[in-house]
Amino acid sequence: MESSGPGKVLLVEDDEKLSGLIAHYLSQHGFQVREVHRGDLARQAFAEFQPSLVVLDLMLPGQDGLQVCREIRALSDTPIVILTAREDDLDHILGLESGADDYVIKPIKPPVLLARLRALQRRHAPQASPGGALVFGELKIDPVCREVTLEGEALEFTTMEFDLLQLLADNAGVILSRDDILNKMRGIDFDGMNRSVDVYISKLRTKLNDTPREPVRIKTVWGKGYLFNPFAWER
Repeated sequence: MESSGPGKVLLVEDDEKLSGLIAHYLSQHGFQVREVHRGDLARQAFAEFQPSLVVLDLMLPGQDGLQVCREIRALSDTPIVILTAREDDLDHILGLESGADDYVIKPIKPPVLLARLRALQRRHAPQASPGGALVFGELKIDPVCREVTLEGEALEFTTMEFDLLQLLADNAGVILSRDDILNKMRGIDFDGMNRSVDVYISKLRTKLNDTPREPVRIKTVWGKGYLFNPFAWER
């Protein structure tokens, strides 16, 4: 689960001196930072660390940053900041088209990078309504009234379905394993073979108009679990 601090940053940068400087500064401001110095190690580090932000260099040994960006974006909508010495407009365009959310030219002072990361967090954070409801684009989940609306239309959920949806939404952007879900939801039985969690996930996807073959709202992360995508609820 996420820590109570500002979040976790995966820093993919082959300049170890610069990487250490940035990591130290972000750590001083409450972030957990994992450093990776090769592009071909970034995807595995992302899956294991589950960061809330990614800072990614373009020129990396093992695998270039654009490919790393595309692979991470295929797994998650976690905000990605490209950090590079390149000033070519084409590189800027390619970075954004590969799924990056921001593009920063080196050299950059750590306080400026920190400000950019905090701005990204504010833009991507779910909005809490005055009544305590969670709002993700066109999806609204009200835990007090136990009501869900999508694009203004009220949806009907069983008690178990609502509890599962709220659990996933409360952990938006975080992969939850079956064990995570079952530990939180005592009403679902699991004996190692039982697929009840999968059944409830399937029911949620149907009611939330998710694509059955390639779901984007509640994603399956193979070998890991399920991830509620906080950015897939716009019209």
